Amino acid sequence: MAIAANYVPAVYSLTAVGVWGASDFLGGVGARRANAFLFTAIVHVSGMVVVGALALLVHAPFPGIVSVVWSLLAGTLGGVSLVFFYRALARGSMGLVAPVAAVLSAAIPAIVTAFAQGLPGTRQALGFILAGVGVWLISRTKGGAGRPKGLGVAVLAGIGFAGFYLCIHRAGDASALWVATCSRSASFLITATIVVFGRHVRAVSAPVLAMAVCAGILDITGSAVFIRASQIGRLDDAVVLSSLYPAVTVVLARIFLDEHFSRTRTIGMVAALAAVPMIAG
Repeated sequence: MAIAANYVPAVYSLTAVGVWGASDFLGGVGARRANAFLFTAIVHVSGMVVVGALALLVHAPFPGIVSVVWSLLAGTLGGVSLVFFYRALARGSMGLVAPVAAVLSAAIPAIVTAFAQGLPGTRQALGFILAGVGVWLISRTKGGAGRPKGLGVAVLAGIGFAGFYLCIHRAGDASALWVATCSRSASFLITATIVVFGRHVRAVSAPVLAMAVCAGILDITGSAVFIRASQIGRLDDAVVLSSLYPAVTVVLARIFLDEHFSRTRTIGMVAALAAVPMIAG
């Protein structure tokens, strides 16, 4: 059964939700067992090799210089942000960290769009308020215990992911496979440099290596389908739908890691996730 053309961008975005959510779960688990920079470098190179080979196999046209530059900039921001994100997932609760990063990564492009095209509508404004309440509930202390581990790093990751979205959109209508490959090559170069000069090179166990490779393939698959969704549809719609990926990460963490949350933080997590589709108005 054929999918109506107006639903195709949403299908791509929701595909990104599934693969990004699974990738982040694997990344969070793997980063707990290996150096985050080394693990992320393996993630980037595995994804770059697989999608680059696919681009060559299907004879996808190589993008122009402007698209390449924006792709490289997006990859630089996204690569460093993914390190922050994996570290946050490794240090804290996946169910709390992932929604915070997702809200910021969706809200910032929406704000930029609002400045460029006019003030947000009522629904978008309510989404910002709901997101703020959700993040506050997630991060509020109880009995002087301090804020949740990894929250500050998750904020940095969310800001970086927002920069990735904005830059990747400027790459235009070039081949999604090549745009993803170029962006990932910049991500790998940055993280590999940090690994080498930071003396993080060390042996990685076979299970962790397998997790990194799988996470890399899933992550770049999510990037490619997101790029395609933003090319054939609206950027804000693609960002907002794709930013629902923490729901998958949260479910996997609940099933496989038996993560539990207080009632307050559960409400905050749900509020943050519910805010995502409202932010674009």
